[in-house]
Amino acid sequence: MSTFTLPGSSPACEVHLNDELKKDQLLSFPAFKHWISTLQHSFKQQEHKNHTFHAAPYNLRRIDIQHVDYFGKNKERIGFIKLNTLVTNDNDEYLPGSVFLRGGSVAMLLLLQADDVPANSEQDKYAIMTLQPRIPAGSLSFCEIPAGMLDDSGSFSGGAAKEIEEETGLTVSEDDLIDLTALALAHEPQESGQEQLPKATYPSAGGCDEFVPIFLYQKRIPRDQLQSWQGKLTGLREHGEKITLRLVRLQDLWREGVRDAKTLSAWALYQGLKTESKL
Repeated sequence: MSTFTLPGSSPACEVHLNDELKKDQLLSFPAFKHWISTLQHSFKQQEHKNHTFHAAPYNLRRIDIQHVDYFGKNKERIGFIKLNTLVTNDNDEYLPGSVFLRGGSVAMLLLLQADDVPANSEQDKYAIMTLQPRIPAGSLSFCEIPAGMLDDSGSFSGGAAKEIEEETGLTVSEDDLIDLTALALAHEPQESGQEQLPKATYPSAGGCDEFVPIFLYQKRIPRDQLQSWQGKLTGLREHGEKITLRLVRLQDLWREGVRDAKTLSAWALYQGLKTESKL
């Protein structure tokens, strides 16, 4: 086990590595870089007099790396890191800080509509959902909208387009995607003391850093092609993906995807932005 001082930390923050990880690996891991940058910016906002913690600001004192999962056949790439933090103020008060570090993901609301109805109508719109094994949830047939982890390259919209093709077989241009989360947060004021979180949803902010921008893609197709999507088998088989597609009427999406936070977020964003005539 080795220890080093986190670069740029003030006060100094000690990082305790386990035997699975080296300093350079941790500091170059995109999820760690994004998380620590976001967290340090949020701590700095305590300097503003209107901040809740201004009188007794909290600081990051220590990071303990507990476990690392590697991806790839030869385990050459960091996938997940489990760590624990010590965050305290000068009054010996602390904030809970167990973190499952995995980085950003993208989710897609894919809507198909028969092309024999008016273009501006909500009639006969169907959402594409995926049924696939999700071992952490204890399920072999979890129903959700298409989603996937971001890799180290490309934009969020580019990652979304890639995931759409991998999970559904649809080839989509980035220009055809609408970022629902960015639209919903467009009114967010730029004020002093404001944190710099990504324009995304956080499915489990109490224990995980994962953030998920949600994109919308809509396509009009011949009615007789709609049913061809039902039960279609997709996914990257060589990566262990076993995906079956399900077509769901848009008005039933909230019910069909009630177990999936991404689906409910997409439904709420779509309905809210429609109500405000932003879609």
